[in-house]
Amino acid sequence: MSVALSPSQALHLWHSATLKLVQSDAPDLTLRQTCILLHIYLVPPPHTVRGLASTLGVTKPVITRALDSMGAMGLVRRTRDERDRRNVVIQRTVDGALYLERLGDIIIDRGRELPL
Repeated sequence: MSVALSPSQALHLWHSATLKLVQSDAPDLTLRQTCILLHIYLVPPPHTVRGLASTLGVTKPVITRALDSMGAMGLVRRTRDERDRRNVVIQRTVDGALYLERLGDIIIDRGRELPL
């Protein structure tokens, strides 16, 4: 299914959804953290620090800092890869899934209110 939005409508939707998210009691994530979280939940696993760094075009320390913050919020969990102990595997959590479900609901609700 395709949704046709003008650039102005798309920006209005993004603004409205992020405003609602900021006003809620949900954790405040940076754009980079949001992108990482979406990637972990929307792209099939496994996810590694090295893989995320490559996908986002940033260094591994950048990913590690973002994961530290999101891990403290309970949105993701990191474990060592049992097959290759050098790799860190990022795992989904219930709290992370609920956060993104709420975000999806907010986007749907705000999308219904878009001016035509």
